Amino acid sequence: MQFKLKLTLVAALAAVAGMASAQDVQVVKIGHVGPMSGAQAHYGKDNENGVRMAIEDLNAQNISIGGKRVRFEIAAEDDAADPKQGTAAAQKLCDAKVAGVVGHLNSGTTIPASKVYNDCGIPHITGAATNPDLTKPGYKTTYRIIANDNALGAGLAAHAADKLKLKSVAIIDDRSAYGQGVAEVFKRTAVQKGIKVVDEQFTTDKATDFMAILTSIRGKKPDAIFFGGMDPQGGPMLRQMQQLGMTKIKYFGGDGICTAAIADLAAKASTLGNVVCAEGGSSLAKMPGGAAWKKRYDAKYPKDFQIYSPYTYDATFVLVDAMKRANSVDPKVYTPKLAETNFKGITATIAFEPNGEIKNPAFTLYTYKDGKKVAL
Repeated sequence: MQFKLKLTLVAALAAVAGMASAQDVQVVKIGHVGPMSGAQAHYGKDNENGVRMAIEDLNAQNISIGGKRVRFEIAAEDDAADPKQGTAAAQKLCDAKVAGVVGHLNSGTTIPASKVYNDCGIPHITGAATNPDLTKPGYKTTYRIIANDNALGAGLAAHAADKLKLKSVAIIDDRSAYGQGVAEVFKRTAVQKGIKVVDEQFTTDKATDFMAILTSIRGKKPDAIFFGGMDPQGGPMLRQMQQLGMTKIKYFGGDGICTAAIADLAAKASTLGNVVCAEGGSSLAKMPGGAAWKKRYDAKYPKDFQIYSPYTYDATFVLVDAMKRANSVDPKVYTPKLAETNFKGITATIAFEPNGEIKNPAFTLYTYKDGKKVAL
């Protein structure tokens, strides 16, 4: 009987210790916002996968902050690539008192959402939105870990003029903050380098029929077309260029079209081989931890990879790195530490300029061979 009492006492003490241990674990929510529905959902899924993978890896480290073991959880929201939905999602995360946010994907959603995060004092890091206007307000809560359109648009124009010796270009943009921004930078640099802009056309980020626009451009006989927009429009545009016999015209675009999905969206049109696109950062093969990370990603999320998940993965780690250095998960306490970041991520060693832009941004040009994206 006495032995049984002792066993019962030991079990009770273990249960109390277990409860105390559970109470010592602090749940910290990190938000992610991207288009999880609509034509751009493949980007959103890829981005969210990067955050989920980072959270899983962080939780495996049994991190303690402020004397408590921390368990990280994702608070995922869908902005459908719509600015109004983006600000609503941002406010929802503010109200939920998440510790930080990774996102958004589109410049058109990220720019208005950045004010919401600033007003509620929650830091956010985008690994995808590239319009330079994002960091112009000078919010201390806004950070970007990828090259902006000043690098991408200018790099593409320089390649067109200096390497390919092109003389004329037509420009199309989708009227989004991203599309207009990258097209404007490309145009400005191209003109400076002596390339003639023979036509400028506009579409929307919902359009799929570009026959009228392309027929007008075909009559101007440009050496190239630059498209400021995303792959749900870029793919059909390439297919329609082939149908119109525009098979010798180079096709330039920023990171919005520089995806694995564009090959399928273009239905493997021969014009895919004329694409030259730019992506912020190094190619996966040249990233410090890119190849090994991609192998793990593909095992976990087969066929989901697009572009930005390595950056959303690193962005999640950068937020937690600042929390660890501040010894606090409170945004008011750890946000100033983001400005002092010097983090060795899988994409690069990440440090920030005073305005929140990444220092020493890299970018890579790509083309497509046999339907596969390859670095130039």
